[in-house]
Amino acid sequence: MAHENRVMSIAAAPTGELHDDTRAKKNALILALGQALGGANASIVIATGALAGGYILPAEQAALATLPVSLFIAGTAAFTLPSQRLMARLGRRPVFMGAAVLGAGAGLVAMQAVLWASFWLLCFGTFAAGMFAAVVHSYRFAAADTASPAFRPKAISWVLAGGVASGIIGPQVVIAFNDLFDPVLFAGAFLGQSGLAVASILVTSFVDLPKPSPQRAADGPAPRPISKIARQPKFRAALTSAIVAYALMALAMTAAPLAMVACGHTVGEAALGIQWHVIGMFAPSFFTGSLIARYGAPKVILAGFILLAVCAAVALSGLSVFHFWIALVLLGVGWNFGFLGATAMLTECYRPEERNSVQGWNDLILFGFVAMASFSSGGLLHLFGWDIINWLIVPIVCVASLFLLAHIRRSPETV
Repeated sequence: MAHENRVMSIAAAPTGELHDDTRAKKNALILALGQALGGANASIVIATGALAGGYILPAEQAALATLPVSLFIAGTAAFTLPSQRLMARLGRRPVFMGAAVLGAGAGLVAMQAVLWASFWLLCFGTFAAGMFAAVVHSYRFAAADTASPAFRPKAISWVLAGGVASGIIGPQVVIAFNDLFDPVLFAGAFLGQSGLAVASILVTSFVDLPKPSPQRAADGPAPRPISKIARQPKFRAALTSAIVAYALMALAMTAAPLAMVACGHTVGEAALGIQWHVIGMFAPSFFTGSLIARYGAPKVILAGFILLAVCAAVALSGLSVFHFWIALVLLGVGWNFGFLGATAMLTECYRPEERNSVQGWNDLILFGFVAMASFSSGGLLHLFGWDIINWLIVPIVCVASLFLLAHIRRSPETV
């Protein structure tokens, strides 16, 4: 009888409140594979977007070369809120699969743009690829949907750990396919991007996530307005930390391939630099969740900020290929600690019925700032050089660290 009561209580428990995380672990693994494929799409655009733009543009318009990468990030920002609303209405899995179809088409458009030497068509293709990336970024939240509070940081980490594979797959696709349409460069890389998106359609079809429940708000507490949620000190600290970590990463990362080529390094070396950077972004995810569980999100974020400052110091100390590569790895690891810590902190700021709205607004604001940083990157590099980009990192990190320390003092229970 006791066993039957236990079975009935488990069956009646709301999705995501079970302590048995078997389902959550399966979803996290599937989404980690999806992250590997979707993240590889992003690394291809990042590694080749600015170089393809510079390849197409006349010399007098070189300052616009990073625009395809910036519009990729702008596409991410533009589609974050609409994608979350679609997920709230249709469920996550159909949106995941539909976005992958969009990503496949975006790669084909970018490929044709390079073959036609059409810069603005290339920008359109990368913008659409950014819309796919917006949905890929929501994989981390989807992994948390069915996880218990104890497993939630690790579920997020598992998904981001899939980016390790993306850091290898994306640049290797660039190297393998770059000369496919010789003598036209870069078009083959975008064809490879399209193929990866097609593969992610199949992968995300296996994810097992709860369907949207329109009646939940009527049966339970009404969702709070976003303005009220945003007034929480923890929410402000989480959003600010994510913005600083991601925007500074985008600022340096967008300019790095162009800076490397300008310093006499090859396209292959620049692509490998992005590969090591993306590995640095995601490899720590194997243990970042455990660090957050042990030390708390704010301390992990602070460690990320310190690494971003060290990255700037390395970049300012020399222009060899190894200076670039080491700086890019540190940039990636600093992003991982800052962004994953901020994501874990954000999940403590909302109720289940509020998650789609809060996640959408969070990513809309976040990627708006990231897009601005990326837009600024090309102009700063063209006008002032690589050094000024790295000098900007230090004061911003210092101010953000002081803001986060103030939050820790106000909320010692989160440490």
